[in-house]
Formats: sequence, C-alpha cells, structure tokens
Amino acid sequence: MQQSVDICDQSILITGGTGSFGKAFVKSVLDHCPKIKRLVVYSRDELKQFEMQQEFPQDKYPALRFFIGDVRDPARLSRAMEGIDTVVHAAALKQVPAAEYNPFEFIKTNVMGAQNVIEACLDKGVRRVVALSTDKAAAPINLYGATKLCSDKLFIAANNFKGERDLRFSVVRYGNVMGSRGSVIPFFMNKAKTGVLPITDSAMTRFNIPLEEGVEMVFWALEHALGGEILVPKIPSYRIGDVAEAIGPSCKQEIVGIRPGEKLHEEMITSSDSPNTIDLGGYYAILGAGLQHKMPDYMKALKARPVPTGFAYESGSNPDFLSVEQIRSLIKTHMNPEFEPI
Repeated sequence: MQQSVDICDQSILITGGTGSFGKAFVKSVLDHCPKIKRLVVYSRDELKQFEMQQEFPQDKYPALRFFIGDVRDPARLSRAMEGIDTVVHAAALKQVPAAEYNPFEFIKTNVMGAQNVIEACLDKGVRRVVALSTDKAAAPINLYGATKLCSDKLFIAANNFKGERDLRFSVVRYGNVMGSRGSVIPFFMNKAKTGVLPITDSAMTRFNIPLEEGVEMVFWALEHALGGEILVPKIPSYRIGDVAEAIGPSCKQEIVGIRPGEKLHEEMITSSDSPNTIDLGGYYAILGAGLQHKMPDYMKALKARPVPTGFAYESGSNPDFLSVEQIRSLIKTHMNPEFEPI
C-alpha cells in the first residue's frame, strides 16, 4: 500500500477555484496549512477572481496565486500546472436545464475539459488528483449527469495508463451541497419573501451535505485514496416538502411538477455497482476495474468491508433523514446564524 501525503507540503491547484466549493476549499487549505508552498486558483471569471483577491489579499496570503484559464484550453492548463503536486478538479458546467439546451457546451467543459486536466497532470508530474462528481452521474437521465459520468470514467481510467508515475486519480461523489449557488435552500429562502414556495413534488428527496463536509472529504481523499475509486459519503437525505416547511411554514406551497431531467429520488450508488463497492465506515468506495484485484489490501488497510449483494444508495430509501428542525438548525449553523422561518 502507498503512503498518504501531507498536503501542507504540496503545491496545489484547484480548477473552478472561484465557485462555492473552490472558495471553501481555499479557505480551509489556508487555515489548515498557513505555510503551504503554493495554492493556485484556476478559473475563467476575472471578476470572481478579483473579488476573491479582496477576501484573500496577497500580503496576508503570499502562497495564493490566481490563474485565469479555461479547462477547455490544454496549453493554459499545462502552463498552470508547472511545479504542481496536487490537483482538485472542481470546474464544471452544472445547470441541468442549460445542459439540455446547450449539450455540446457541457461536453466541451465537463468531458473534454476533464481529459485536458488528466493529460496536463500526466505531463507535469502531478502526484495526487481528486475530481468532484455528483449524484446525478449515477444512472444519469439528463445530459449534465451523463457528462459527469463520462468525467468520472475518464479519471478512473487514467490510473490504467499512468505508467510508473507516483500518481493517483480519484473521484468524490456527493449530493446537494447545502447553500451552494443555485441550490434549493437559498432559492427557497429568497422565494419565501413572496409568500409562495414552488414545489416540484412534495415526496421528492435529495441527499444533503454541508460545504465544510464536502471539503473535508476531499482532504481525506487526497491523503488516503489509492487511486481508481469513486468515494461516496454517508450523508442524510431531506424531503423537499420538509425543506419548504423549515424555511417558510406560513408560505403557500405551489406544486409545479418535476422538470425534464429531474428524478424523484437521487442515487449515488446503484445496485449494479454493489459487487465493486466497499464500506469504509464514514464513506463508501466504488472501486474501478484497475483496483478490483486490490480489494483485499484496500479492505485490510482501511478496515473496510464489502457491501451486501444488491446494495444501492438512494436518497428516498436512505435510513437517515433530516427533520424539519434539523434542517433549520443546519441553515443557522452553515448558512445564516440569524435565520428565522417565515
């Protein structure tokens, strides 16, 4: 088994570094590793980079660098990865309706961009790579999910042709990130002011993970993953109707129906994945083809065990559900300490 790596001794690059996850990851790295060698924020939006520079000024964070670039541009990626040890790939186009209307734009960023990241990592001596995925990549029914499934497959397969390099490619997959831009909770908090909350289906469920836990999971993957696995956290679900009740108990709930490309319940592990899935305690790991022969070593090193035959991990059948009060408490803890239901 390979040894884990202390990321504080690394030079790190994060693609999509000005997004919700990217900003939280950068803050956590700088808090955890104040003397980190170098931390590069790679993204295409100059305004967001400018705003982030105000939050993390150069005189206080001299190791922080901002690189304008697109994952669609392999030459720019290659330049940005000079001297980089660790890459976190968070850049993606994510809006489901936009993907249905602009499919090839999503393919260029989420699929071709993923391969560009992989090629640059192989060419520039990067040692650890973690790519972010989504529950929509499990048995996808929309184009966004399909592109992320392709991305996952590319990163897992990259371990098969890394040669003798000390390089591991891994993927982390989780559900709705609480409070991220475009997610349902901030949308409901804003809509509650109108007195009406649009509900797709009161029985709809989603997985929920606070941003901080998503960041912690990536740290864990960077230090412990062997490469070739998709890591999935054990997290609670919520019902959309309960989210509406938690935020706007006095609001009218207007049923608007499920939009094209949406599922009633999301999956993170399908039953077809169960033969290759192991339970790590706090996480599950779906092992890629290159790791299946290492399953005994993996289970011994991380005290893992196989999941039951036919196991599936779905938000609707998840045994762990958030109550209305728990949702309110999480909003206060992770989003707005002054939050009060309307």
